[in-house]
Amino acid sequence: MKNIITLTIFVSFVTFSVAQDFKFGKVSKQELQEKAHPIDASADAAVLYKKEHITFNYVQGEGFVQNREIHERIKIYNKEGYDWATEKVYLYQGSSGASKEKIIGIKGYTYNLVNGKVEKTKLKKDGIFDEELNEFMDISTITMPNVQDGCIIEYTYDIKSPFSSIDDIYFQYEIPINQLDIKVATPQYAQYNKLANLRASYQPKLSKRKVERKVVFTDRQRSEFYTTNTKFSQSTETYFDNVIEISETNIPSLKEEAYVGSMENYVSKMSFEMVATLNDFGAIEKSFSSNWEKVSKNIYDSDAFGGQLNRNNFFKDDIASLLQGVEVPFEKAFVLQSFVKSKVKWNGSYGFYSQKGIKDAYKEGSGNIGDINLLLISMLKSQGVNANPVLVSTKNNGIPLYPTRRGFNYVICMVEDQGKYVLIDASERYSLFNVLPRRVLNWQGRLIKEDGSSSWVPLMPSQQAVESNSLNIKIEDDFTVSGKVRQMMTGNLALNLKKKYLGLSQDDKVKSLESDKGAIVISETELEDKENGDFIISYDYELSDAVDEIGGKLYFKPLLFMGEKENPFKLDERAYPIDFLIPFKNKFKVNIMLPSGYEVEAIPQSEAIEYKSGAVKYTFVAKQNGSFIQLSTEFDLKSPIIDSADYKVFKEFYSKIVEKQMEQIVLKKV
Repeated sequence: MKNIITLTIFVSFVTFSVAQDFKFGKVSKQELQEKAHPIDASADAAVLYKKEHITFNYVQGEGFVQNREIHERIKIYNKEGYDWATEKVYLYQGSSGASKEKIIGIKGYTYNLVNGKVEKTKLKKDGIFDEELNEFMDISTITMPNVQDGCIIEYTYDIKSPFSSIDDIYFQYEIPINQLDIKVATPQYAQYNKLANLRASYQPKLSKRKVERKVVFTDRQRSEFYTTNTKFSQSTETYFDNVIEISETNIPSLKEEAYVGSMENYVSKMSFEMVATLNDFGAIEKSFSSNWEKVSKNIYDSDAFGGQLNRNNFFKDDIASLLQGVEVPFEKAFVLQSFVKSKVKWNGSYGFYSQKGIKDAYKEGSGNIGDINLLLISMLKSQGVNANPVLVSTKNNGIPLYPTRRGFNYVICMVEDQGKYVLIDASERYSLFNVLPRRVLNWQGRLIKEDGSSSWVPLMPSQQAVESNSLNIKIEDDFTVSGKVRQMMTGNLALNLKKKYLGLSQDDKVKSLESDKGAIVISETELEDKENGDFIISYDYELSDAVDEIGGKLYFKPLLFMGEKENPFKLDERAYPIDFLIPFKNKFKVNIMLPSGYEVEAIPQSEAIEYKSGAVKYTFVAKQNGSFIQLSTEFDLKSPIIDSADYKVFKEFYSKIVEKQMEQIVLKKV
């Protein structure tokens, strides 16, 4: 719910005193002269000061209005930090369009040091661009002027919002923050859950206090303020704000690490959800959510969600012919998910609620995630199939750790029959049953049904995806290498490559395949999208930098351009789990033809390497068979998550894999 309780009252404000260490419009030469961050020398930019104050002030005739005051000062050290000179502000509006957020009071300067003097460049109107993202959201983009290496940018603005929901407050960025000043003050009549991200490695210290405020009532206003109809003469009442404050310095940057899944799951932040409105005596007048069952039921009962699932007259005739002779529920699901994919294209917007209504989305041929997958569920239900929605939080939305409607931003379809189930996302062109797009693979989703029941459903694939690689190698007289490659992918690995390659021109396919493979020329490229979902890539190649000829001997790595070049896990310690997203196997079969006049002097020894008693395995087998060297390897990952506590052990395990793949075959003249 966005609308906060509206009270016809007059509020006399109490001013909160905060020390102004960073007065807007004034920066020092010392700040501008700084060439690198004193604590994090690798930082491309740093937040010198971040202020975010949120209060709810009463406006006569409107009720409580949320004010979000922003002031940021950012030091930019080099060109890689220039992106921090652009601020995007997202502004929400209600479904009717009558209620919407507004940004006001935008001011900004860019400061540069010119001939020893501080030069200010003012942000002008042409640096502010407003656009409509969709019917529920606008974006105001602030682009700071005259950005140079070493400059400081500073901006301030307020957001006026008629809504009660409070956007997440971030305590950490990808760059360090020198000083953080956060305050959130909410009136006693609104009860909020305050949800810290406990997965974050940095947790700020919070202080709490209550601040008294005064309200003057007229007789009529007094009647509206209380839940009774008793009339009173003019009087003054007091109430209080619940205030949370954070004042911290030297907040470390959020460092990107390999195979982390989504950094959003580990960023330090706090979420707020309004769970109830209260009367003068602290009693609940209206409750919004307090547990997952209530959250799920509230969502399902919405007209934009459960209300869409029984609307089926507009498509009945269209799907009747498609389903002639189809009786098995899963077969019906396959036919209808293919039909929805072809009929309604995803417009790029997330959301579990239907944005347009499934009827309009169907007629217009486009819609958000809610439109598409609720449409599919409606079609399946109309055919007697046991289909229900599953609420999901995408990877960039983080994992919902607490009961909250705002924890979800996506919906998919579950079909159940005879004790089995499949998960379907009809927004993804190349997805199949239980093969969901990467954005959805975020731990678990919440299955909700019409009877009010709900339960958690794992989103992780139960079967391993498999990558099978066949590599033929022939060493020519001039020591160049030629051969053929055939790669076959299943499951999510196939989905990822379909999205990458299908639809590209032939030239772009070749360029993509040649990327990061050394001095290679690829030809005879073929892509095959199998009916069972598998995906095959085959091509011929010529490679001119794979073999070193030293003292009459030939040296080369048997996996050539397909092997690991380095260990991606470089840090000594790791704050976050390793997340490979899915369980998978990666297999190689390599066949090397010995060149005429050469014989084997050395080949890598066969070896089996295990992590944690076989939780992850790597096998490497190499042998000579007449005039050929044959090699087979397999990386077998049964669980995609490696706990951060086991990082050092896994890093060492992976180092052994890289070392083994880097070992060379040595050929000598006969």
